[in-house]
Amino acid sequence: MFFKSRDTRMCVSAPVFNNFGKVEKILIFRTPSINFFNMPLISKKGNLMPDSPIRKLVPFADEAKKRGIKVYHLNIGQPDIKTPEVALEAVRNAKLKVIEYSHSAGFLSYRKKLVTYYKRFGINVTENDMIITNGGSEAVLFAFMSCINPGDEVIIPEPYYTNYNGFAITAGVVIKPIVSSIKNDFALPAIEEFEKIITSKTKGIVICNPNNPTGYLYSREELEKLAILVKKYDLYFFADEVYREFCYDGYTHFSAMNLKGLEQNVILIDSVSKRYSLCGIRVGVIISHNCDIMRVAMRFAQARLSPPTFGQIAAEAAIDTPKEYFTEVYNEYIERRNFMVGELNKMQGVYCPLPKGAFYSVASFPIDDADKFCEWLLTSFNYKGQTVMMAPASGFYSNSEMGKKECRLAYVLKIEDLQNAMETLSQALKIYPGRTI
Repeated sequence: MFFKSRDTRMCVSAPVFNNFGKVEKILIFRTPSINFFNMPLISKKGNLMPDSPIRKLVPFADEAKKRGIKVYHLNIGQPDIKTPEVALEAVRNAKLKVIEYSHSAGFLSYRKKLVTYYKRFGINVTENDMIITNGGSEAVLFAFMSCINPGDEVIIPEPYYTNYNGFAITAGVVIKPIVSSIKNDFALPAIEEFEKIITSKTKGIVICNPNNPTGYLYSREELEKLAILVKKYDLYFFADEVYREFCYDGYTHFSAMNLKGLEQNVILIDSVSKRYSLCGIRVGVIISHNCDIMRVAMRFAQARLSPPTFGQIAAEAAIDTPKEYFTEVYNEYIERRNFMVGELNKMQGVYCPLPKGAFYSVASFPIDDADKFCEWLLTSFNYKGQTVMMAPASGFYSNSEMGKKECRLAYVLKIEDLQNAMETLSQALKIYPGRTI
């Protein structure tokens, strides 16, 4: 007997009889995913959507924890920094009788308050230049879908934030990567290299600054070189600036919104997730002086109705976070960065550039395959009952071979945990079967 299963594979059933000739049970076998009888299959977009290199090893980590292994999570940018109390209090004290939809652009009070926030950084916008989104993720989606037709292209230096792949697939956008190398600490590739891959289908350039996953901070000079290219070919400039506050060693952030002559080209992507350690409230924003872009983006915003109420309440209150909070956070990240990068570079065969921004770094390891190594750490290794979870860098490149020996690490754990994690990683490298030196 054949019947259709929920996962679209064919099921074959076989009765098992007892000694009296009665059916005792029915065994069900699943066949491979063959399209018998024109059954519906998974969509092309669904099949194209990649697994997250940040989260795909979670089942192995869960199993390790079940075995009693302590797992140090360096794979995901989830800070352990305390959320500002002013944001938590705003949610606790909300006296709402009805949790209503907000305006599709977000609460007017929040948008007006954001205007004052951006002025602190010399970014002059109005409440009408912005739409509040469900995290920075939705802001990227709105930007792509408002500006780019399916089949058109955007250029992104790689390694790049892996979820850009998912956003591009959802919007039908083609990513054209341009390689930055760990050999020069992931600096912006030469402008000539950008120009080589510009075609009639090229519609934009995406820059994450400071960068996730590398921690590289693009300078004003580098952005101004890109601006010349954007003007020359009349491209959009998608600027993901969610790590604006996290710039180190005396370096400061220069916003693409302040590039002269690009007022109609720049689309700013922002989020409160990392700024205030508010990852779970899912509040971001898309900003542009281009009225046509914002008008179209509003249609997408209306289609999804509104951003989250309590998320906006927390985000609006968080703008009043005292300066002392950021000073403390800055010092904490500097200490963590210096320690982790220093320890990595002490390990034989390991190289890790010193990031100037965000709280990530990409390191190269003397291993055969980063995906295998990261899985081995969770399934076959522990040191003093503990192990480390990292994100294989293969998922941050368009060609997985390019990140074969690299991993992204997020220094989002307190120093004591980082100390244990680095000691554990050092011991793992000494005995890993696929070590190459």
